[in-house]
Amino acid sequence: MEDVSKILKKTDAKKRLSFPTRFLKSLPPFKLGSNAVEFEATDEKGEPWAFQCSTRKSRSYRKPVLTRGWVAFVKSKKLQIGDKVRFIKYKNRATATISYKVRAEKEIKIFGATFGYAPIPPV
Repeated sequence: MEDVSKILKKTDAKKRLSFPTRFLKSLPPFKLGSNAVEFEATDEKGEPWAFQCSTRKSRSYRKPVLTRGWVAFVKSKKLQIGDKVRFIKYKNRATATISYKVRAEKEIKIFGATFGYAPIPPV
């Protein structure tokens, strides 16, 4: 199991989600010559979300970003700047299949102080 998470910044919450380059090793392989890959992740309710991860065409600094499907996910979960998103990659040992989960977590604030993050409960 691999786990990658990020606290959302303004661009992440409004347009696209950028990740460190190490996120690429968790994704399905890119087709030869392609700078984008599509994958599906299920949320806490088991609903599938289709995402597209794109990289810069430059091989020296690939910087992955989630574009397609990302804004719909943000709106559905009512995510804001400061909230956290987590992608988890699972490998089924029996079948060797790979699956992904996506988890949204809201920032917990009390009297203006941040106390961590809590998963958004299924509705």
